Amino acid sequence: MRPAPMHSSTWPRPLSRTALTAIVSTGLAAWLAGCSGLLSAPQPGTLLFKDDFSRTSSGWDRYRDASLESDYSGGAYQITVYQPDRIAWARPGLRFENVTLEVDATVTDGPDNNALGLICRYQDPENFYFFLISADGFAGIGQRIGGVERMFNDAAMLPSDMILQGRSTNQLRAECSGTRLTLSINGVPVRQASDASFSEGDVGLLAGTYELPGTRVAFDNFAVRQAEPPPAP
Repeated sequence: MRPAPMHSSTWPRPLSRTALTAIVSTGLAAWLAGCSGLLSAPQPGTLLFKDDFSRTSSGWDRYRDASLESDYSGGAYQITVYQPDRIAWARPGLRFENVTLEVDATVTDGPDNNALGLICRYQDPENFYFFLISADGFAGIGQRIGGVERMFNDAAMLPSDMILQGRSTNQLRAECSGTRLTLSINGVPVRQASDASFSEGDVGLLAGTYELPGTRVAFDNFAVRQAEPPPAP
C-alpha cells in the first residue's frame, strides 16, 4: 500500500504541495469560465470542454521555478517535478458540477515510483478531490479537505493490474457525479468512493515525486463530459 502523495503530517511519506495559479485565456476556456453560475446540465456524455494542448493560449498554467515546470510542450501539457517529495497541479480555471474527466497520461522521465492523475471539484489549494496512479502500478482516490489529505478505500493507493507501467500511456477517467467518485484506467473502473464534501469546482492535472526527483508527465487529449445523473437520494 502507498499513502497519498501530498503534504500532511498524517502520511508517512509526505510531499510538499506546490500549487499553481490558474490563468484563464480567451477562447473557449474563458467563455465557459465567464458563464454565470454552473453550466446547465446537458445530456450525459455531452462534451463540455476539451483541449489537445496544440494551442498555448488555451488557458492552462505556464510556470517554472527551481522545483517544477508546468507548460505546453510538443503538442501536450507537461508537468515536471525537479525535487523529491513534491507535487504540483495545474487547472484551466473552469467550474463544473457532475462531470467525467478524461486524459492520456505518459510518464516520460524520472522514477516509476511517482504520482500522476486528475483533479475534480477544486475549491482552492486546500480543498479538492484527486484521482491518482503511479508508473509502478498503484492507484487510488482521495481528497484534500481543510489542508489535510486522506485516501479513500483502505486509506492508501493499492496495486492495479490495469496500469500500463513504466513509460507507457494510460488513459485515465475520473467521474464526479453527486457523491459518487470513480477512477477508471484504460477503460476499466478500478476504484470507487463516495463523499459529499464538494459538489462542484474546477478540474485539473497533477504530478508528483516521492524520494527520487525528476518525474515528468505529458498529458494529452483532456476532455470534460457531462456525467450520468447521480443516484437518487
